[in-house]
Amino acid sequence: MTFWFLTAAIAICVALILVSAVRAARADESVVSAAESDIAVYKDQLSEVDRDLARGVLSEADADSVRTEIARRLLEADKRRSGKSSASDGLALPAIGLIGTAVIAGTFALYNWIGAPGYGDLPMKERLATLETMRANRPAQTQAESEARSALPAAPEASEDFLSLMERLRAAVSARPDDIEGLTLLAQNEARLGRYAEARAAQEQLVAAKGADATLSDRLTLLDTMVFAAAGYVSPEAETVLNGILADAPDMGAAQYYFGLVEAQNGRPDRAFPVWRRLLEQSPPDAPWVPVIRSEIEAVAAAAGARYELPELRGPTAADVAAAQDMSPEERQEMIQSMVAGLGERLATEGGPPEDWARLISALGVLGQAERASAIAAEAETVFSNDRDALDMIEAARRRAVNGQ
Repeated sequence: MTFWFLTAAIAICVALILVSAVRAARADESVVSAAESDIAVYKDQLSEVDRDLARGVLSEADADSVRTEIARRLLEADKRRSGKSSASDGLALPAIGLIGTAVIAGTFALYNWIGAPGYGDLPMKERLATLETMRANRPAQTQAESEARSALPAAPEASEDFLSLMERLRAAVSARPDDIEGLTLLAQNEARLGRYAEARAAQEQLVAAKGADATLSDRLTLLDTMVFAAAGYVSPEAETVLNGILADAPDMGAAQYYFGLVEAQNGRPDRAFPVWRRLLEQSPPDAPWVPVIRSEIEAVAAAAGARYELPELRGPTAADVAAAQDMSPEERQEMIQSMVAGLGERLATEGGPPEDWARLISALGVLGQAERASAIAAEAETVFSNDRDALDMIEAARRRAVNGQ
C-alpha cells in the first residue's frame, strides 16, 4: 500500500508541475499579443494628440476627429484581445485536465506493463534475510557433483593396464583407509580418469587421515577438487574447508579468490567486489586467479552498484615471452634481472602507480633478493603514505617477497 501511495503522490506532483508551467506561460507578461501591442500604440497616440493640441499644432476640431478615429481603433483592438483571451481560457482548462490525466493514467499504465503489480514490498533487511536463508539451504557437495557430472570435461581414454592398476589401488585403499601414499595416488589418478567426485572423496579421506599434519597445500587441493567436481560451485562443505584455510592463511591468494566467489554466488556482489578488486590489484600478473577475476569482476562490480575499469596488464611483452623459450636457465635469469632493473630504474626516476611498485617488490622476492625487496617496499610506503589501498598492496607484496610466497 505504501508503494501505491508514493506512486500516486509522485504522479500528482509531476502533473502539478506541468500544469503550473502551462499557467505560468499564459500569465507571462513578457509575451505580448498583437492586439495588446496595438492598444498600447493607440493609447500613446491619444496622449500625442493631447500634446499637439496643447502646443497649438492641432485645432480643437481636428483633435476631436483624430481622437474619435483612435478610439474606434482602440475598441476594435480591445475586442480582438478579449476574444483571444476567452478562446485561450476555453482551451486552457481542457489542456490542464488532459495533462493531469495523461500523467497519472500513464504512470499506472506504464507500471502495469513493465512493473510487478501485486508484488509485495521487499525491504533491504528482508532481502538480505532471504539471501542468507538461500545460502544456508543451497545444494550440498554430493548433490552439486551429481548435477555437474555431465558438464565436466571428458577424461582421455585409459589403457586396460592402467584401469586394472586402478582397481587394485582402490581395493588396497579400501583395505587400508589410512594409507597416506595410497590415498595420494588414488586422488590424483581418479581425477586423471575424469572421476572427479571420486577424486574429491579420496582427497577428503587423505586430509582426514593426515589430521593435524595436513598441510595448507593438502587442504587447498581438496578445495580445488571440490569446486571443480561441482563445476565451479562452492558448496557449504567447500566453504567450511575454505574458512579453515583463511583462518590459518588469511592472505593466501587462492583462498581470497574462492572467498569472493562464494559471496558472488550467494547474491552478495557488494562483498565479493572489494575482495576481488584488492586481490587483482595486488597480485602478480601470472597469478592463476588473475585471468578469471579479470573476466568476471566488471559484472560483479556492476551488480554491486560500482563503476570499475580493469587495470592495465603490466608485464613482459609477447616478444619477450617468445624469446625466453629458447634461452638457457642462466640467460633467462639474466633477462629477468634486466627487466627488474629497468623497472626499478623507471620507478626511481619517473615514479609509477602502486601496482608497478608491488610488481617490482614481488619480482625481487622471486629472485631471492628479499632484503632489497624490503628496502623498495619502505621507499614505496613513503611515496604512497597517504594512500591506504596502495599501502595495503605494497605490504602484501613485501610479505610475499620476504616469506617466499
